Amino acid sequence: MIRIIKITVWMGLLYSGQLFGQGYKYSNEFLSLGVGARAYGTGGAVVASVNDVTAGYWNPAGLTNIKDNIQLSFMHNEQFAGIAKHDYGAVGFKLNDKSAMAVSVIRYGIDDIPNTLNLFQNGQIDYSRITNFSAIDYAFIGSYARTLNITGLSVGGNVKIIRRVVGDFANAWGFGFDVSSQYKKGPLRVGAVLRDATSTFNAWKYTFSEQDKQILLSTGNALPSNNLELTLPRLSAGGAYKFLWFGKRMSLQPELNADFTFDGKRNTLVGSNFASIDTRVGVEAGYRDFVFLRLGVNQFQRIKEIDGASKLSVVPSIGVGLQLKNFMVDYALADVGEASGALPFSNIISVRLNINRKVE
Repeated sequence: MIRIIKITVWMGLLYSGQLFGQGYKYSNEFLSLGVGARAYGTGGAVVASVNDVTAGYWNPAGLTNIKDNIQLSFMHNEQFAGIAKHDYGAVGFKLNDKSAMAVSVIRYGIDDIPNTLNLFQNGQIDYSRITNFSAIDYAFIGSYARTLNITGLSVGGNVKIIRRVVGDFANAWGFGFDVSSQYKKGPLRVGAVLRDATSTFNAWKYTFSEQDKQILLSTGNALPSNNLELTLPRLSAGGAYKFLWFGKRMSLQPELNADFTFDGKRNTLVGSNFASIDTRVGVEAGYRDFVFLRLGVNQFQRIKEIDGASKLSVVPSIGVGLQLKNFMVDYALADVGEASGALPFSNIISVRLNINRKVE
């Protein structure tokens, strides 16, 4: 079963550039998975409230809220029973009282995919001719943020370099920008991010031996050609409100986010030919900024049953966090609803280390 999944994924990746060259949906989707167990625990509803190094991914304007001189963050996540591995690492640091920077690296990869192009030799199956390869997506993100003269308002931006590799068959380089803002006044937080602001492109190049070309053509497959894959802009916006009780010892912060896509109608809570709106709802409860409990719901979709009836499907998530002086560890359990089907749950763990200069 695992081998079948890997082969299916390979064929999808192999022809992704050709398909995306004809449309714009679901390009660079590995960048839509999110980072950090805190965000996963709240269903990804963090655009307005993110205030640590992970803001370099979620909302770069939030980097101005970093209170430490340097922050390091790491995450590991495995999906589909460990077939796909999703890793993230970042470093963020304050430049001065008004500005901050971060560098983030994301890797999403599937290893040991069977290459069965040369399985048949002279009409006979020869399993010794099966080789393995990897399909890996990388993103390198440089972020900058700065507070403005308007109290509580900060702006930020990302420069993204994309590297995608499918064995020796295909590879791509990509480049794009994000711009964002974040505003806070008392307990209120508001944020917005325009991802792929000028459209992000991937320039795909395909390399096949003559023998592989003949095999693909003889089995009814079209040969993919070098092309340019575009990712259209996407707007993410949200608001949060932080309640404090018992002398600020206890906190409760609900947040609502919405993603606006403009690449055609999608199966989202609100969908139209002009724009589709996908919502995320999350809440984080904290005690003495020491222990946190998180709940979230996202991926609102209407699914048709066999009898033709339509029902609303959602994906909930839960998470916990523990702050130990300069060390933060977060855990989340995602895809725990009906949308996960028979697939196992995803266990996400991330850590954050705060480094500060000693005060003389």
